[in-house]
Amino acid sequence: MNTGTIHDAAASGDPARPALVVGERTVSYGDLATAVRQCATGLAAHGVTPGQRIAVVDGGSLLAIAALLGAARVGAAPALMNPALTPPELQGLRTNAGCAEVTVAGEQSVDRVRESGARTVLTLTDLTGGPGSNSPAVDPDLDAADDRDALILFTSGTTGLPKTVSITERQLTRRITGMSRPFRVGAKPSVSMLTVPLFHVGGALGVLGSLYSGNTAVIQQRFDAGEWLRLVSEHRVSTTFMVPTMLQRILDHPDFAGTDLSSLIAIAYGAAAAPLTLVRRAMTALPHVGFANVFGQTETLGAYTTLMPQDHLDPARAASVGRPLPGVEVRVVDPDTGNDVNAGAVGELWVNTTQNVTEGWLHTGDLARQDADGYIFPSGRLKDTINRGGEKFGPIEVEEALRSHPAVSDVAVAGIADDELGQRVGAAVVV
Repeated sequence: MNTGTIHDAAASGDPARPALVVGERTVSYGDLATAVRQCATGLAAHGVTPGQRIAVVDGGSLLAIAALLGAARVGAAPALMNPALTPPELQGLRTNAGCAEVTVAGEQSVDRVRESGARTVLTLTDLTGGPGSNSPAVDPDLDAADDRDALILFTSGTTGLPKTVSITERQLTRRITGMSRPFRVGAKPSVSMLTVPLFHVGGALGVLGSLYSGNTAVIQQRFDAGEWLRLVSEHRVSTTFMVPTMLQRILDHPDFAGTDLSSLIAIAYGAAAAPLTLVRRAMTALPHVGFANVFGQTETLGAYTTLMPQDHLDPARAASVGRPLPGVEVRVVDPDTGNDVNAGAVGELWVNTTQNVTEGWLHTGDLARQDADGYIFPSGRLKDTINRGGEKFGPIEVEEALRSHPAVSDVAVAGIADDELGQRVGAAVVV
């Protein structure tokens, strides 16, 4: 599959079907197909060729999505970048990713992209209304090898500069077709809400999976809890993915109780540790919704474990991130020796999946323990390990214990240097 053709079935079978809702604009599959063809033609007219990497600097806009698909249609790999980055940061990402001189940018990012040293900066107007858009249409590159780059993402950079993660056509196709059903003529589209940025692995997969299925994606370009409530009610959104902080703000919003959220059937959450007290509160407030905790990272192309809705009802499993998905191998390893730890002991998670962007076992940098039934309980990041007198553990389970006190609203735990024990547990608590 060429990722740039992922919307073609729906565009051909039901062109009037809504593909995207961006701001106040609803974009049909037919209109999206036109924009993608124009972007592909415009990119080719500006010298973009198969195998190149093209920086795309914009949020969840029509430009970003059409450029993502248009670049893929040409045979190039879109490199999705955070539009809030500074010129030096953008320059660093473009250099590290080996991007071509052509860069696609939203209107608000054009000046910063130019300051970053990009020679040719193309906007939506350039690609869909400029001279290049009138050139002969570009046929999708369907003959390229499955191991070519299809999408470039970047890690969060929690331990340094963001790392370039290249995803092949085979990996991306396998992921999308594994998590989404193909478009069927006559099937009513479901409506999802995308609250995470397109340059996040969850945002990119969310858009691509929705288009592959012929569904409708409501794009929230900048998260706002009040707007989220309005959009869910107005567009009858059924599924969404969010980070725990978003869920907290939605539950706390004054309009929450009075908003019709009856269309919601599933909320997936992840990308950060979710306090168990928050999840329980959400389940009580939204009893008709199934919650799923997804756990993964960019290098595994999203989730590799999931805590399913029914497992949320089991007190012994509710604090876990579930079990590995089919086709996923997980080891819990002593990072100092590379040997597996005993069942129930904390170690570093090593993961091997068909979607890993590197071959073999990925050393995730996450600490966790795994119970006898395969459920994984995260303990924090390896770099945050607390070593108290030779006893090593992560901060998350300590934080959960402190959060169980009714007076505690938030907490952060870290190791504090100690002459006797090496480290003691330190906690910053919000009451």
